[in-house]
Amino acid sequence: MSRRIMVVNPNTTRAMTDAVVAAAASVAAPGTELLGATPTKGVSSVESHVDEVWGAVGVLEEIRRGEELGVDGYVVACFGDTGVPAAREVATGPVVGMTEAALMTAALLAHRFSIVTMPRRTMEQSDRVLRTLGLDHRCSVRAVEVAVAEVEEGSTEFLELFADEARAAIADDDAEAIVLGCSGLTDLVAPLRHRLGVPVIDGVLAAVTMVEGLLAQGLTTSRANTFARPSRLEPKLEPKL
Repeated sequence: MSRRIMVVNPNTTRAMTDAVVAAAASVAAPGTELLGATPTKGVSSVESHVDEVWGAVGVLEEIRRGEELGVDGYVVACFGDTGVPAAREVATGPVVGMTEAALMTAALLAHRFSIVTMPRRTMEQSDRVLRTLGLDHRCSVRAVEVAVAEVEEGSTEFLELFADEARAAIADDDAEAIVLGCSGLTDLVAPLRHRLGVPVIDGVLAAVTMVEGLLAQGLTTSRANTFARPSRLEPKLEPKL
């Protein structure tokens, strides 16, 4: 089955997009074509609420471009799922955020689990998705103080930092699986699994396989209410009354 999946990076760092798409290709099924998407305007990393707003605008622009290209489904590759609800209103095919994909995968593999994200100020984004999914009673959130830009060209130099935080989650939070809280951490999955002896989940890999599964079943976003098509795709600038 031939399908086109766009992997949308909400930030403007093309090197990170390329790395994420390369990682996603390792799990994509035969017949899946992956398209990387990087906004032309926005922020170089998403690490604050302001960054999220700009990142969401970039996501919408790339989704609209994907619609013109006839893309079948979308992955949003930013922990916190920047712009995902709005993207679902615009996209014809299914849209899966890496955070929700990782957490739903963890929920199938373990009773309790923990997110290890970065930097600390982004922990609220993880909390928000956990509350939305109703999984906050099963998952703790931890963080290491590393900026997203620092993993642009790989994250292996931070392996021990993440390993130490994950071990603390297993020991103190009773975590039985670990979710990595950034799209730039794929190269930590295998070494952390080896060190920790528990499932370690990368959200982008989980999201790609979920989109493939939804497409194989002929499923897409419901238009019944919440994600109905918006009445306007761009704000109409009107004079003050």
